[in-house]
Amino acid sequence: MRQLPPRTLRGQLTAGLLVLLAVACAAVGVTTVLALKGFLLGRLDEQLTATGGRFAASLEHERTPDADNRPDTRGQADATFGARLLGGDVTHAAVVDDAADRPLALSADDRRALADIPADGRGHSIRIASLGAYRVTAVRGDDGDILLTGLPLHPVEATLHRLEAVEAVVFGAALLAMGIAGTLWVRVSLRPLHRVTEHASAVARLPLASGEVAMPRPLPDTDPHTEVGQVTAALNHMLGHVEDALVRRQAGEERLRHFAADASHELRTPVANIRGHAELALRHRGPVPTGIRHALERIQSESQRMTHLVDDLLLLARLDAGRPLEHEEVDLTRLVLDAVDDARAAGPGHRWFLDLPEEPVLVPGDGHRLQQALGNLLANARTHTPAGTEVTVALTPDADGARLTVSDNGPGIPVELQPEVFTRFVRADQARSRSTGSTGLGLAIVHAIVTAHHGTVELTSRPGHTAFRVTLRDGSARVREGR
Repeated sequence: MRQLPPRTLRGQLTAGLLVLLAVACAAVGVTTVLALKGFLLGRLDEQLTATGGRFAASLEHERTPDADNRPDTRGQADATFGARLLGGDVTHAAVVDDAADRPLALSADDRRALADIPADGRGHSIRIASLGAYRVTAVRGDDGDILLTGLPLHPVEATLHRLEAVEAVVFGAALLAMGIAGTLWVRVSLRPLHRVTEHASAVARLPLASGEVAMPRPLPDTDPHTEVGQVTAALNHMLGHVEDALVRRQAGEERLRHFAADASHELRTPVANIRGHAELALRHRGPVPTGIRHALERIQSESQRMTHLVDDLLLLARLDAGRPLEHEEVDLTRLVLDAVDDARAAGPGHRWFLDLPEEPVLVPGDGHRLQQALGNLLANARTHTPAGTEVTVALTPDADGARLTVSDNGPGIPVELQPEVFTRFVRADQARSRSTGSTGLGLAIVHAIVTAHHGTVELTSRPGHTAFRVTLRDGSARVREGR
């Protein structure tokens, strides 16, 4: 699996410091090894130059019992290599072993490698099959031959390997210590930025979309010349604007709610009077012209519609103000049966179905308001679907509450309207006639009532299926044992 790079700024900074330190350590290590290698090879070359090819020149003497004819190994270190080339071919080759020479058998590759060494008196590194790596110099002899002298590279390689091991341990310890110290240092350095992040996260969790919001206190000022200080100042400035906008919005909403409540309250009396006078005029025993009777009937119908609108506005205003609802045991099963009976009478052209548990479901709440919410959902299904549509009301109890679902197989709600379907005065068909009696408040009242009962209402809709799911999560819903 591919290792992902660190995503946090703290991880990136720490990793960056470690990478830079590792590069610096590698550069120092390579430079040190190369420098020491050059120095040690230079010392070997000086030793080879000091011998002057004396050991290699003595190899041409024939071996006799006379000691004076033996190769000259004086001052030669153990494992010193000597060879004599004549006409490009190796005539003699030996190696010093315990202050005495030992003839050496060379392979064809060794002979070719020795023949390729230029007679310039400089050191050249080669590998002899039976001896290993050697540093060899070649000089011209007095008889037109080439004399080669070599010293083993094993001590140099061993020294370099020890240096590399020491550097690996030292640099590894330095990287570990730097990683720990760098992590602590970066964490301390980014602590102000962490406070900014926590502050922004706290603001993001606030319900800014609705209701009165208490903004957190601004962050303490830091050095404006640093990046964190500039971010802090910008965040405080932005939150100040947000708080001012929220205060203004809340004040506007409060004024609107008070106006709606006051206006609705004031309208109830004149609307009731208009409706009463219209009903009284329609009861007149004397002859009433047809046009006047029609006008009075329209006045009565519109006054009834206005009464419902005023009642809905007053209900929403009370729910917005947090007025407490009734808290009693409500039989949801009986409530669903009554609501579907009413809906069947109001919409005989629809097909109504029930899906209820065997035992009644009881929840604490305001029975009148819950009945009103269910009635609005059924009225919404009846009003916005054609005759013959199947509407199903399902009730399901569970351990945490109860779920009430009103679904239909109608044309569905437009996708662009679904996010705002519970908003006040939202109508599915803006161009339709108001004679249907819809005010755009039915689903808003459902949402307000369910929210006041600590529940949720959700919508899923597509052509051929629309479902409103009301979930009451009060923790005290139960199924009655027996009837």
